Amino acid sequence: MNATTMAKTAYSAPGQPTRTARGTEYEIFARITHRLKAAASLGDAGFNALAQALHENRKLWTTLAADVADSGNQLPAPLRARIFYLAEFTDKHTRKVLAGVSSPDVLVDINTAIMRGLRQDGHAT
Repeated sequence: MNATTMAKTAYSAPGQPTRTARGTEYEIFARITHRLKAAASLGDAGFNALAQALHENRKLWTTLAADVADSGNQLPAPLRARIFYLAEFTDKHTRKVLAGVSSPDVLVDINTAIMRGLRQDGHAT
């Protein structure tokens, strides 16, 4: 296989669907939620993995909060407020999980609900 053929095949992936912004968001939520579940299922032995997954989840929600706080965000104000509230809740609950006084289950539930919303109109792929 020569360089030209390799270049053509590298940049042409006709079998790959074009991913939408919603699809990308869904994938990020799905990946982090899977990590949270997997780490939580390990119990005390999975604390390091859980801490890493919680950190990833917190980064995601911090990014979302910053995005909806931006005056140029096009989402309706009530939805922006709810997302911001969820980001604050996620941050506070994450601290409780890391302290060992709460379960990460509610964080998984929140992420799963967001994923359902992103999938709702079928544009997640």
